[in-house]
Amino acid sequence: MIAIVRTRTLQSLRTSICEERAATAAACSEAEHATDSAIRAEAALEELRAVLASTAAKAARLEGELETLRGQSLLDTEDRQALRTLLRITRKRSAAADRVYALFHLGELHSVHATLEAAESAAEAEGAPRSGWTAQTPGAALPPAAEVVWRVQSLPLGCDRKAT
Repeated sequence: MIAIVRTRTLQSLRTSICEERAATAAACSEAEHATDSAIRAEAALEELRAVLASTAAKAARLEGELETLRGQSLLDTEDRQALRTLLRITRKRSAAADRVYALFHLGELHSVHATLEAAESAAEAEGAPRSGWTAQTPGAALPPAAEVVWRVQSLPLGCDRKAT
């Protein structure tokens, strides 16, 4: 079969075919561009995921270090407090003693001690009662030594008198 087509119609069909080919070429070019963009986006996404994983691992490591450092800081604070306490005790003990405490048993000198507590402890170790210790009021007369079973008397160290 032979079809007869007019020149105008043929020309119009040829123009349509050319336009459709151009549109198809543009769509193919646009599809290639979109495919390239998607590939680049996927590569960037993978790279960002790797950076995120690395950052999360680094953050976890730093968090562990922070916990360790907090614990160490607390220990350092406790150590400094203990050192201050020890220093305070050492300073108190190293201060020059200005008196000694003599322990008497029935008027006889039993022992001499650096502190009142040490003298009382020595008397208690010898059988003195743990309670009943009284402090002598300054200026009051002492009872006779033979009447007191255990007595602690404070005695000044050194000599305040001038040698003549």
